[in-house]
Amino acid sequence: MAKKKKKGGTSFLMQGSILAAASIISRIIGLVYRIPLTDIIGDTGNNYYGSAYKIYNILLIISSYSLPLAVSKLVSANISQGKRRNVYRILKCALLFGAVSGTIAAAVLFFGADFITATLMRTPLSIFAVETLVPVLVIVAVLGVMRGFYQGLGTMMPSALSQILEQIANAVISVWAAYVLYSYGAKVGRLLGNEENYAAAYGAAGGTIGTGAGALVALLFATFVLIAFLGRFKKTMKRERRTNVDSYGSIMKVLIATIIPVLLSSTIYNCNALIDEAVFKNIAVFQGYPESEYGVWNGIYSGKYQVLINVPLSIASALAASSVPALTAALSAGHRKEAKHQIATATRFVMVIAFPCTVGMSVLASPILQLLFNDSSELAANMLMAGSSAILFSSLSTLSNGLLQGMNRMKEPIKNAIIALVLHLIVLVALMLGLKLNIYAVVIANIAFGFIMCVLNARSIRRYSGYRQEVRRTFLVPAIASAGMGGVVWLLYKLFLYLFRVNAVAVFLSILLGAVVYGVLLLLFKGLKEEEILRFPKGRMLVALARKMRLL
Repeated sequence: MAKKKKKGGTSFLMQGSILAAASIISRIIGLVYRIPLTDIIGDTGNNYYGSAYKIYNILLIISSYSLPLAVSKLVSANISQGKRRNVYRILKCALLFGAVSGTIAAAVLFFGADFITATLMRTPLSIFAVETLVPVLVIVAVLGVMRGFYQGLGTMMPSALSQILEQIANAVISVWAAYVLYSYGAKVGRLLGNEENYAAAYGAAGGTIGTGAGALVALLFATFVLIAFLGRFKKTMKRERRTNVDSYGSIMKVLIATIIPVLLSSTIYNCNALIDEAVFKNIAVFQGYPESEYGVWNGIYSGKYQVLINVPLSIASALAASSVPALTAALSAGHRKEAKHQIATATRFVMVIAFPCTVGMSVLASPILQLLFNDSSELAANMLMAGSSAILFSSLSTLSNGLLQGMNRMKEPIKNAIIALVLHLIVLVALMLGLKLNIYAVVIANIAFGFIMCVLNARSIRRYSGYRQEVRRTFLVPAIASAGMGGVVWLLYKLFLYLFRVNAVAVFLSILLGAVVYGVLLLLFKGLKEEEILRFPKGRMLVALARKMRLL
């Protein structure tokens, strides 16, 4: 029995690692293409692009982001009980639901774009970028169902490959379309007497065209895989012993009942970015700042700070996605001990990654911004230094949301997100009106939201699973090892910059050696056991290397 559990734990972490690797690759591609995109559209264009994307993202969450999680949960539960006919019906119902919900969201965005961009977001020229995203809502809703279906079956590979293909297409088309439309927008702007803003607005719309192209490529790939898979799957259905098959009506009811809590939780959890921007811009207008000023602040926040912060967050998102079906299957089978083990493994894995990313991003804030965006401004560097802890809290809160949903405690993330949303808004308004911190208020409020979610979700997990979080190896050791790494990285960067006089060389070498230092410190302080390292991708190679260095 113990052997089985170990195998399940390994599979769970491996599947999460596959999706995490794909997410990191996708985020890196996303980061790389944002460099030429920012060169083309500038901070003003990033303001329009960021505003449009936040508006689109909320409707996307409402129409489709909850679908992969809900579908994977239902598919996993039915597969573990051998109900393949139900699984096929779940897929058909979910595809119908996705198409309908995506169409409704697209209609809302199309007819409400003018009011949302001009009145709520105080960024009227972002309407061009918003309108290009309307059809994407339908595409991504259907794509989300397919990804959830694969994840529920226990394979992350189709989702992983589709993510990478999506980002490659997105990167190529975004940069090309932004370049073409920026020039066109400049011509329009000259006629209207506002060349700079119209050029940036049309360029941002080019960037969002790439989002649609990427989603379409991913959908075509996922559809091809699904058609190939269903041929074999239907044969296994025919060999399945006759079991009670649920009606389409009852499956749709269960699907909706599963989607709604996930939907509410995801919407509340993610709408803070949209609300933050709307509150920030409206207060900035009240305080007398012109759009040209608060737009640039938001452009740096959306186009540089958030882009960099989101790269390591992809690991937590991937592990949360893989945790839900794994936990659901374990709890459905009555394996509470295995479920606790999965909670511990996922949490430790995320913290081992999040701590060094937080410290590294803070220590090398200005060099990274100079390397990627040619931005040596104090505003951008201070924003990244002050806000890097958002990586830590957002990673843990994202994972803990997924863990609670996998435990069938769907209401807990909703309640916790509402509390965190209200408290973080109080912080945001107080910092803007009381201390006049401008865009820094948004950064600090975002950190506060993640921290409050971490505390509340940890309490809920302990209450409903009986799991008590181990503190020393999960939090203290990675924190100490990361602090030591941070000091070494800072010294190494200064040394390499003095020796080579090239920022890019100094950044790459200091990050590379910093990762080695962190790994050594982590093992010296017994932060990971041998059996835990074996569950990582290339675990045997890592263990062999650690033994040679006498760290195990």
